[in-house]
Amino acid sequence: MTTSGLQSKAINTLRFLSADGVQKANSGHPGLPMGAAAMAYTVWTRHLRHNPRNPKWMGRDRFILSGGHGSMLLYSLLHLSGYDLSLEQLQNFRQWGSLTPGHPEYGLTPGVEVTTGPLGQGFANGVGMAIAAAHLAAVFNKPGHELVDSNIYAIVTDGDLMEGVASEAASLAGHLSLGRLIYLYDDNKISIDGSTDLAFTEDRAKRFEAYGWHIQRVEDGNDVDAIDKAIQAAKTDPRPSLILCRTIIGFGAPTRQGTQKAHGEPLGDEELSAAKSNLGWPQEPRFLIPEDVLAFFHKAIDRGRELEADWNVRCDAYARLYPEPGAEFNRRVIMGNLPDGWESTLPTFPADSKGMATRAASGRVINALAAKLPELIGGSADLAPSNNTKIDGSPAFQKESPEGRNFHFGVREHAMGSILNGMAVYGGVIPYGGTFLVFADYMRSAVRLAALSHYPSIFIFTHDSVGLGEDGPTHQPIEHLTSLRLIPNLVVVRPADANETAKAWKVALSRRDGPTVLALTRQNVPTLETPALVEKGAYVLKDFGAPEIILMASGSEVSLILEAAQNLANEGRGVRVVSFPSWELFEKQDEAYRESVLPKNIQKRLAVEAGATLGWERYAKSVIGIERFGASAPYKIIFEKLGFTVDNIVSKAREL
Repeated sequence: MTTSGLQSKAINTLRFLSADGVQKANSGHPGLPMGAAAMAYTVWTRHLRHNPRNPKWMGRDRFILSGGHGSMLLYSLLHLSGYDLSLEQLQNFRQWGSLTPGHPEYGLTPGVEVTTGPLGQGFANGVGMAIAAAHLAAVFNKPGHELVDSNIYAIVTDGDLMEGVASEAASLAGHLSLGRLIYLYDDNKISIDGSTDLAFTEDRAKRFEAYGWHIQRVEDGNDVDAIDKAIQAAKTDPRPSLILCRTIIGFGAPTRQGTQKAHGEPLGDEELSAAKSNLGWPQEPRFLIPEDVLAFFHKAIDRGRELEADWNVRCDAYARLYPEPGAEFNRRVIMGNLPDGWESTLPTFPADSKGMATRAASGRVINALAAKLPELIGGSADLAPSNNTKIDGSPAFQKESPEGRNFHFGVREHAMGSILNGMAVYGGVIPYGGTFLVFADYMRSAVRLAALSHYPSIFIFTHDSVGLGEDGPTHQPIEHLTSLRLIPNLVVVRPADANETAKAWKVALSRRDGPTVLALTRQNVPTLETPALVEKGAYVLKDFGAPEIILMASGSEVSLILEAAQNLANEGRGVRVVSFPSWELFEKQDEAYRESVLPKNIQKRLAVEAGATLGWERYAKSVIGIERFGASAPYKIIFEKLGFTVDNIVSKAREL
């Protein structure tokens, strides 16, 4: 068979493995795989550097299917290329317990680089990966010893480009000249509702050109040589690249190609059989993989081993020539370990009635850690002076200074969250990003995906309550802590003072199996005499006699309940004060510890938190919280008007 004949056969194998999987599941999206198969084939067989036998090889390129609804295309590529994903798994597409869920999930399926599905997320994750790669290259690469040279490939869709998060990320990528990004746009002009003419008529090429991207067009998305040529050109351009490939959704399906009917439902047995006949493919058996096609795709196995072996040789040579950076590269990039003794750099703060805002304490912690943890990098969504996220002494990450550790994400909260996720999953860096807690809503999808995917991203949310004061209810979070606590596998920490803030950072940096939220104050809070057992989630701050009442709080309200407890003790009441920085961490403790902090025989319990009360009922009989929006006024007046005073706490405790 000629090379072109085998190529056509291989592309059709991708198309019909995907369509057969959707048909067997009676659920899914056949249109994207059938229309984009040639693009994917070109990337995977002519450009992608990867090792199917070691999906985590650090020197690999990354491939993202941002339109995650077309997941069967990715699963077919992985299976054919020799990843540990069996044909049986493809045949169990979208079924309970399979490794082939409806949308790709990082950490579940070997070879899936990021979790995609919510459109635009993969697009923005790729920007984060390119940022991490550019930073690591600037830090470690030496002339003739380029250990970090990954390209980030993605297939992006109309839906991706419609989403605001993609626009935010694309704007930043163009500003930063992230030349490692090579995105192929599946320009099929169809969305679920029908033609993109219904809602998406701007000139996408001019839009991305305005962002500062390198733009190319491929008029026939099935023309492998044209796609190949465009990718080669993209590799030589210092800008991020968008290759607009004109494709036909559901290519080959006689009555459904080019229509929305090909997008999100099985073709049906009759249409699927007709599509196979139309493209010269046997109607039976389903899930057909010709032997020569499998042998062709399996060349990736030996090629991948050779690529990794060569990279390892280069790493060894680098380490001999540059012992210190070589050891650091091995620790950070290859092993992903924290340096020995890093915890010793965490600052401690003396007790102080005036204290400081926990956002200010966080800034001090970041800078104390930065000298020991060069992988700690991050920034803010245009709020660095308010979020206290700047690393002193380091330049900003810009196209002229990619070694910089300070990031200016701009007023792009959603992109920031998704970019942090891409940076975290790329490896070699520990990224953090800051904004006001109230704006967590703008980036909730990214936070949720970080939790679902176990990305160790760190989200810094300052101005954590009505305590921010005069900016008023538009900026005062009420429901946000509760809302974030609802997300599985997300650890939310609201520290009471500077020392708890330092320990909160220790929790975040130690936690590699999921994201952490640090909720921090704008206003000063006293620095307490406390063991700051943040890792326990809740702990006994102080007992005043044999406790008959338990007062518990998080964050800035802890100092209030401590003073209230002293007043109650002066009346002869036994009171336990519990600092409760993290529900999630407390629930991870064994029953004996939880009982030691909150004994079941003490039912007189009052919780105090300047936010929505939902959820506190599992721990407390009564709650002082907020079930309304805030107000514009100095924060002390707001606290007084809303009942966050020592006198009100004492009064409520007496009523228990």
